[in-house]
Amino acid sequence: MTPTEARPGATPMSETAITWTSSERETAFHQWLDAQAAPQQLQTATLRPASADASFRRYFRIDAAQGSRIIMDAPPEKENCRPFVQVAGLMQEAGLNVPQILAWDETQGFMLLSDLGGQTMMQVIDRDHTAANLPLYLQAVDALVAWQKASRPDVLPPYDEALLRRELELFPDWYLARHRGVAVEGKVRETLDRMFALIIERNLAWPSVYVHRDFMPRNLMVPGDAGETRLGVLDFQDAVYGPITYDIASLMRDAFLSWDEEFVLDVTIRYWQKARAAGLPVGDDFGEFYRGVEWMGLQRHLKVAGIFARLTLRDGKPQYLADAPRFIQYIRATCSRYIELKPLLRLVDEVEGITEASGYAFGRV
Repeated sequence: MTPTEARPGATPMSETAITWTSSERETAFHQWLDAQAAPQQLQTATLRPASADASFRRYFRIDAAQGSRIIMDAPPEKENCRPFVQVAGLMQEAGLNVPQILAWDETQGFMLLSDLGGQTMMQVIDRDHTAANLPLYLQAVDALVAWQKASRPDVLPPYDEALLRRELELFPDWYLARHRGVAVEGKVRETLDRMFALIIERNLAWPSVYVHRDFMPRNLMVPGDAGETRLGVLDFQDAVYGPITYDIASLMRDAFLSWDEEFVLDVTIRYWQKARAAGLPVGDDFGEFYRGVEWMGLQRHLKVAGIFARLTLRDGKPQYLADAPRFIQYIRATCSRYIELKPLLRLVDEVEGITEASGYAFGRV
């Protein structure tokens, strides 16, 4: 990868010293790096941190004869790099701009990658002038359509009922029980079971394609090479085969950024038109498709609220829960639109101490 921010909440580390969990791993790394230096024309004295992310992976940047490179440090007992390698190959075949794997020590968990640049799409977004960001979002849409067009069944793990349910359970397990101190039993458990079953049913009704699973501005890179016009794509190792509504929901209902619904609709319509023209199974009724995107976004926001609580409470990364109000807003907005979801809205309102019974103000999604 080539991130300044490789994953949600990734931390820029350009001025931070490189530390190691053990002297053994440090020694193994430098032995591996020294072995790569000559064939890859690396300037080992230029090694510096690039980023850390929400997992156990971290990234270094190093200069080489032909520009900079990225090194992934992924301890094999905690991180499996094979999905990264597989999906990188699939994305390259689909015509996407992804890091090239220049060297990989699978046993030790060290990987040398091409560098896609130092700026994420998130870093160049103009939050004060929404319309100015349309060209960037349309580049993202083009990459997404190209990725989905390459889809084939039985290549990536299925985004099936079991996985959707496991993800949803992060919300009661971590956000409700551990973060909010809610006893998830009795009527609360019954309501969640009923709502989760409905959410899963609605989402699995959509055809399956390749799903990046975190397709958002923090994982898209502005080209650093003057000859490259495509956005770079990162953090794709968790890709699956699942509902076509997922990645556009990730893009437009961002974990760290909210847009006016007018802009969300504009980009989503443009995606839908491009997807239809490409023969992707988005249906002939945009209204129906947009409802599908909302229901898929709801599943994602419930999941991520749980993940962010877990990152804070288990992993000691409190910055993630700072965005919890955004997820609650997303969840409430969708639940307010659909009468079937009113029980979930009431539950969330009670947990959050929100007393307004109706009249939820739409506008930012």
